[in-house]
Amino acid sequence: MLDLMTGASGPVLSVTQGRPAFLGTKHVVSSTHYLATMAGLRMFALGGNAADAGVAAGIALNVLERHLTDFGGVAPIMFFRPGMPRPETIAGVGCWPRRLTLERFLERYGGDMPLGAPRYVTPAAPDAWLTALARYGRLSLRDVLAPACELCDGFPVYDRLARTIANLAPRLREWPASARVFLPNGRPPQAGEVLVQPELGGLFRRLIDVEHGARQRGREAAIGAARDEIYRGEIARELAAHAERTGSELDAEDLAAYRVAVGPPVSSRYRDVEVHACGPWSQGPLLPMVLNVLQGQHLRQLGQGSAAHLHYLIEAIKVACADREAFFGDPDQVDVPMTGLLDPEYADERRRLIDPARACPGLPLPGNPWRYEGRSGPPGYVPAPAAGAAQADTAFVCAMDADGNAFCATPSDPGLSAPLADGLGMIISTRGAQLWTTPGHPSAIAPGKRPRLTPNPAMLMQSGRALMPFGCPGGDAQVQAMVQVVCNVLDFGMNVQAAIEAPRVVSASFPSSFHPHPYEPGVLRVEGRIAPDVRDRLAALGHAVEVLPDVAPSVAAVCAIRRRDGGVLEGGADPRRESSAAGW
Repeated sequence: MLDLMTGASGPVLSVTQGRPAFLGTKHVVSSTHYLATMAGLRMFALGGNAADAGVAAGIALNVLERHLTDFGGVAPIMFFRPGMPRPETIAGVGCWPRRLTLERFLERYGGDMPLGAPRYVTPAAPDAWLTALARYGRLSLRDVLAPACELCDGFPVYDRLARTIANLAPRLREWPASARVFLPNGRPPQAGEVLVQPELGGLFRRLIDVEHGARQRGREAAIGAARDEIYRGEIARELAAHAERTGSELDAEDLAAYRVAVGPPVSSRYRDVEVHACGPWSQGPLLPMVLNVLQGQHLRQLGQGSAAHLHYLIEAIKVACADREAFFGDPDQVDVPMTGLLDPEYADERRRLIDPARACPGLPLPGNPWRYEGRSGPPGYVPAPAAGAAQADTAFVCAMDADGNAFCATPSDPGLSAPLADGLGMIISTRGAQLWTTPGHPSAIAPGKRPRLTPNPAMLMQSGRALMPFGCPGGDAQVQAMVQVVCNVLDFGMNVQAAIEAPRVVSASFPSSFHPHPYEPGVLRVEGRIAPDVRDRLAALGHAVEVLPDVAPSVAAVCAIRRRDGGVLEGGADPRRESSAAGW
């Protein structure tokens, strides 16, 4: 057949994926909202790097995706620049009130954890964003907050945000400060109308003023002054007063004592690539643990998307999740056998639990990673199935530049989950929902404890260079989606956009990280694009298959950027949400 573009004879061209991978040579940003991606790109024109772009886009997400994330929420971050031995993580998760014990909480609420103030932990995102900007960026806070300020002055509401606000309108009407913002004119905004957030914009401008007043102390110190205003200054006093009014025991001392931890990632290898993840203050180690189990299987021989491939993948996830529930918790308060959990010989042992001919009906029992550390320790916690419903949330951004800098962050905590603080336009983080009211669980409530986060940005590296920052929203589907994208790229040779768009499966065969921690043994959810014969075979193997829409937001929404040979940057963004990758 004649090619109309070239006049040459050849096969008929066809579209093999919904969007092309975005290719650039200078810089690329990918995030879960197209306007946030544009906010990040603006930083490069000002002389900024990937960190400046990532922070600008991340704070823009706090404005744009209020049903998923908030400036007062959480924001775990990972960053790499050439010369670092490995990436650094910023543990952007807050702490439970230091005066509130599990016993007192149970006396007050029983095993329940009501919405709003009972879930408050210290806001971590402001500290995480400003620490990352001061530590890794080049620009001023004024530069980086400019797009967020403009978005607070008004942005067009999109369909998913409009529907979520409408669904939650009865709750929002009970909170006057929230109703003023999210129910303008007494009703939910319609898609295409402009949403204005004057109090949040005013908060950002207050921080800019503090930075300006401290400019003579130098860039980093001026950004630090803005950070201190939130945790020790007038804004801290306003937050503490709001917490007291709403019934929380979080107080000014909790805010003053808080500071994000900066430290190394947990790391392993998959094929010939380094895998770097966040620590056990999140579910981040689950990523290298699953990949360690998959390391012993030739996935390419099973065939991408085959029943054999998907079965083995899900069984590996179950094996690793048994250890997640057994051992993960705030490492400041919990002894987590991380070395043993990541030991390749331990992965070999756990891999032998997988039966290629039969699905495990729930979670297997946890293993004994302690002996791979040469010591003994307590047996892992074994959860019981529980009923209920838990709501996932979160956003994501990653950025890379031609200098080799790589940034990724997973901000979270919906601004619709608690009342906005009067005059500030932000909530206090409700991430306490990821602590447990069950004594003995490694992530059970304790004074000053950090919840075990679901948000967990990650990064692949090779030969001392950042290869691929990536991550996603999606609660307990996050790591499952991230593993599938990594395997699609490294095992099946896909570009990042094709790897992201490929049909996905997610297991519910372990407890949700969100209260009330529902657990559905054996349930496997599959996108409708997966062929009926593959679904039938998975059911025959013992999976309780539930079919989702063809393109389902509930299987997470991955964004990623890969450095290709020759230095070209290849961006991908998930069509399951409002995601966008762009650059130059």
